Amino acid sequence: MSVKVLIVDDSELVRKMLSEMLGSDPEIEVVGTASDPYDAREKIKLLHPDVLTLDVEMPKMDGVTFLKNLMRLHPLPVVMISTLTEKGADVTFEAMDLGAVDFVTKPKIDLHHTFEDYAFEIRRKVKTASKVSRYMLERQYARYVSNQQRQPTVATVSSPEKYTADAVLPKKTPSVSRASTGFKLIALGSSTGGTEAIKEILLRLPADSPPIVITQHIPAAFSAPFANRMDSIAAMTVHHAEDGMPIEKGHVYVAPGDKHLLVMREGTRLVCRLNDGPPVNRHKPSVDVMFRSVEQAVGTGAVGVILTGMGADGAQGLKDLHELGVKTVAQDEKTSVVWGMPGESVKIGAVDFVLPLEQIAQKILELGSR
Repeated sequence: MSVKVLIVDDSELVRKMLSEMLGSDPEIEVVGTASDPYDAREKIKLLHPDVLTLDVEMPKMDGVTFLKNLMRLHPLPVVMISTLTEKGADVTFEAMDLGAVDFVTKPKIDLHHTFEDYAFEIRRKVKTASKVSRYMLERQYARYVSNQQRQPTVATVSSPEKYTADAVLPKKTPSVSRASTGFKLIALGSSTGGTEAIKEILLRLPADSPPIVITQHIPAAFSAPFANRMDSIAAMTVHHAEDGMPIEKGHVYVAPGDKHLLVMREGTRLVCRLNDGPPVNRHKPSVDVMFRSVEQAVGTGAVGVILTGMGADGAQGLKDLHELGVKTVAQDEKTSVVWGMPGESVKIGAVDFVLPLEQIAQKILELGSR
């Protein structure tokens, strides 16, 4: 049975491009298009779509205002279509807070050489969104309302070739142990739904928590705004990772959206290293690459965490950590938007603890203090 999609965008050209991209997949049916939220509201009632693609910035009513009404009255899986601007990033993350499943950047008119890559990405995200339950959408919206009440306001490029972490950092027998490093480090990987999952974890961690390195599959233009957004709400200090940046207690390091993040040892300290190697598991940054570097630089002084996400990136890296003796944690299926990465990790025996999202921060603190 095909996934029924309604495209909501004020640009006739974008509606046409998205219709062509999505409609070319036999598993997707574009049931209609709408030029503004009012038009979309009527067509949702008439066409009963499974998924919406929703423009962030539209006349008459912006995408976030429309999304608030939608999630409150008639939750549907939504993939946001975002502009490559700072404002577009801020609005997109607010949409993710509200319950949007994922986002892609707005297609450019001159897509000649990247049309197929872009089409593959949006088709994949729409099909993934169609599998998200109404329970998950209602849960996310309830969390958004709760957060608004209790606290003050303060992508990944697909590749035709599939490399492993060996393409960036060859595997070798780790020569470090917890005793030799004297260092605790939390290594965390995520993808679809991960921006919100990461936020929920960081909100629960005190300022003096062990350092955290994060690889989240996210477009390059959005990784810095994401890190800045997390820094504004977390007790820990959150950085958009830079090459050579020292890794210190109480700090979080988010991988840039177009570079692999590696943890390397320099004398007695750990530092961030950015690597421009090929995509691994079709992702750059790759969770497997980060986990590989943590295995080699930190050893059993680390804690490995895998959160909600599509695919299997990070599963093998987590298993390697687990087999070394590193304690590992995976988000459970019920609280994951997509139980791909954590599910695969559990399937291959890479996980010590499978926990709902709300319990992961406490487990991190517990394991980080041992």
